[in-house]
This record gives sequence, C-alpha cells and structure tokens, in this order.
Amino acid sequence: QVQLVESGGGLVQPGGSLRLSCAASGFTFSMYVMRWHRQAPGKERELVAQISTAGNSTYYTDSVKERFTISRDNARNTVYLQMNSLKPEDTAVYYCSAFSRYWGQGTQVTVSS
Repeated sequence: QVQLVESGGGLVQPGGSLRLSCAASGFTFSMYVMRWHRQAPGKERELVAQISTAGNSTYYTDSVKERFTISRDNARNTVYLQMNSLKPEDTAVYYCSAFSRYWGQGTQVTVSS
C-alpha cells in the first residue's frame, strides 16, 4: 500500500522557518523524482520544488528560490522541504508527491503575525 505522510506544518510568523517532512512507503522511493506542491485558498495547486532520484538536481519555482531547500534521504525514504524567510503568501496546504503519481494528504502551513 502506497503511503506518503507529510508532517511539520503549522503556524509561523513572517520571517520564520519550518521544515516539512514526507515519509514514503509502499513503493521504491529511490526510483522516483519527488516533488513538493502547494495550494492556497482559491488558487490552483502549484509545483514548489522537485528533486532528482539521487538528490543531485533540484528545481524551484521562482517565488521560493533562495528561501526553500528540498532534500531527500533515500535510506529513510523521506523527502524534506526546508522553508526559511517565510512570507504570508507562502500560506497554503503543502503536498508531497512521487512524480505526481502518488500523493500525500497535505500539511497546512500558515504564515501570519
């Protein structure tokens, strides 16, 4: 049974940091490009970051470059998203996916003072 379980979301003040984790099971994690997506209220889901199978190639959408870092640990079947200098516009439900084939349930990130 495929599972992707996100954790680490919460309420943070502008300028703060959060680290999201996504634990995978039920498929060969190391063979999948992993992604973080987000969906804000009233907006379409967008791709935030992506990491290659070996972790040596990454992609970030422009709005998070220099602030977010995606990483993975293939031994732990886990992908991470380190989010720094958070802004109110980063408020959204964050989802991880295995190349958009398998999806987690999402974790809420709220950036507010």
